[in-house]
Amino acid sequence: MSQLDPANTTVGDLCLAAMKLSGYIGVGRSPLAEDYSDAWAMLQWMLQEWASSKRYLVFHLVTVLATSTGAVSYTVGDGGSFNTGAGSVRPDKIESAFLRQFASAPANTIDFPLDLLQSMEDYNLIALKGLVSFPVSVFYDPTWESGVGAARLGRLYVYPVAQASIYAIGLTLKAQLPTKFAALTTAFNIPYIYYNALHCQLALRLRGKYQIPTFPGDPLPGMARDALAAIRAGNAAIARLRTPADMTRPGIYNIFSDRSY
Repeated sequence: MSQLDPANTTVGDLCLAAMKLSGYIGVGRSPLAEDYSDAWAMLQWMLQEWASSKRYLVFHLVTVLATSTGAVSYTVGDGGSFNTGAGSVRPDKIESAFLRQFASAPANTIDFPLDLLQSMEDYNLIALKGLVSFPVSVFYDPTWESGVGAARLGRLYVYPVAQASIYAIGLTLKAQLPTKFAALTTAFNIPYIYYNALHCQLALRLRGKYQIPTFPGDPLPGMARDALAAIRAGNAAIARLRTPADMTRPGIYNIFSDRSY
């Protein structure tokens, strides 16, 4: 039984265990091929939901870089200007961004943080979007553009426009959870703490498919909540609170103490 070995637990193992936990099948019974297929699809949909919109269900962040080309905007995703990897899904948002200056000091590059414009309305307030200068902010539009093959891409706008070839732009994004499996025999490549949450959450979703209700004293909903809470606790990483620059005042000199405050 490969489910006893975390490194060799397969998609089929988890689907079978979830169908048993849901109450659809009992000990010693085998589900139909259609049941396996439905559970397989629901597992992928659930992971796609977690990977796209639930920050604390993603176990770490990654940074992708792209050299400036002098363009107003860049694509983000599988095969885009910011290439997030083969088979990846374009991110729903970016967590942070920075500008790396490398042309003048290639052995000792300098990173400058970039402000994130959170909405198209904020980006539209910029009057001269084609201004070429030192970038200070970016706006990410999570579009669904056609990319390489069947990939879908988002689009990043940089303001002011970065001069070509002397900067790199870095984006910090949620790492991609596995969201597509080639076969039921595919083994998971994901931290082991996710297994119980996938098991319990998939079992709950399968109950809806098979019209199996919960009942007083049913342990499954509580097990599912606890498993998700364990992932959230391990993944919680809260950045330091920072005051926006335009809300801080310049230093004031005190003639009595001979220092600024």
